[in-house]
Amino acid sequence: MAVVLLPRSLLALFPGVERRHAVDGADVDAVLSALDVRAPGMRSRLVEEGPRLRPHINVFVAGRPADLSTPVGPEDTVHVLPAVSGG
Repeated sequence: MAVVLLPRSLLALFPGVERRHAVDGADVDAVLSALDVRAPGMRSRLVEEGPRLRPHINVFVAGRPADLSTPVGPEDTVHVLPAVSGG
């Protein structure tokens, strides 16, 4: 199972949800769908119509930038991060 790490800003919207999850999924889309089973509504916070990741969400699989179709291996770590901007 892949390990998924969620940002604290997302956890604030889903009280009681842990930061770290072990999830099965062949790609990022399947991993996010599996998370949605545990925390209904989470996928819609991360994915918009298309479907594609929302502009303010970054996902990395094994340290590399990813999109919904990126494969996820059983030993991979998936980071979900909010975009950071400012000046």
